[in-house]
Amino acid sequence: MRVDIEGVTVEAAGARIVDDIRLTVPDGAFVGLVGPNGSGKSTLLRCAYRALRPDAGAIRLGGDDVHAMPPTATARALAALPQESAAEFDFTVAEVVAMGRLPHRDRTARTDHDICARAMDSTGVAHLADRGFLALSGGEKQRVLIARALAQQPRVLVLDEPTNHLDIAHQLEVLSLVRASGPTVLAALHDLNLAAAHCDLLYVIADGRIVASGTPHDVLRPALLAEVFGVRAHPVRHPVTGTVQLLFDLLTQGTP
Repeated sequence: MRVDIEGVTVEAAGARIVDDIRLTVPDGAFVGLVGPNGSGKSTLLRCAYRALRPDAGAIRLGGDDVHAMPPTATARALAALPQESAAEFDFTVAEVVAMGRLPHRDRTARTDHDICARAMDSTGVAHLADRGFLALSGGEKQRVLIARALAQQPRVLVLDEPTNHLDIAHQLEVLSLVRASGPTVLAALHDLNLAAAHCDLLYVIADGRIVASGTPHDVLRPALLAEVFGVRAHPVRHPVTGTVQLLFDLLTQGTP
């Protein structure tokens, strides 16, 4: 399912947090948002999964305005993994993952059980099924929440820093799994090397505006990274995959 973000603007306390952002996520693509802290990435994603209504503009799923769609229709089409997910009650892992099936209540319990089991197996949390969610480590919680999103079987997946709290092996596994699972993906990513390895397209956001877009190879240029992130970047090629990877050092006054 294609996602179109059309002139989205969000204001807070008289300041524009997101300023007339326009972008397209093609059907089936993995598109990354990258930018420094406070650039507006999370605010834009909150608009996409209906946690926040923009002051101007629209977000469309397959041509339909997400904020005009019935909530159940939105939940069947789109799943979200926010940067922070609060849990007030100590549900078991199996119960948390099963929440992803709530938009599909017309399905049989047997079907739901099988879908949840596959989601837990694929994210490596099946052995935690009877554990309380609040007793898990940060990385375990993140994998459970990703399993819940996959159990929802969305056509669009919105992820805000999905590799938070994950060790390097699980970072690579989770992003590969998300890509292989099939939905259109819009993700804010902190790690530029993970973004380069997994994204088809990148949008660079700074001060609430898009300042660059394109393939990772085209976007992750030293001059742009110096301007946006304040670092000196040294691009290299991954010896196996051939994707661009970056080595960093601080950009100090007088350095080329």
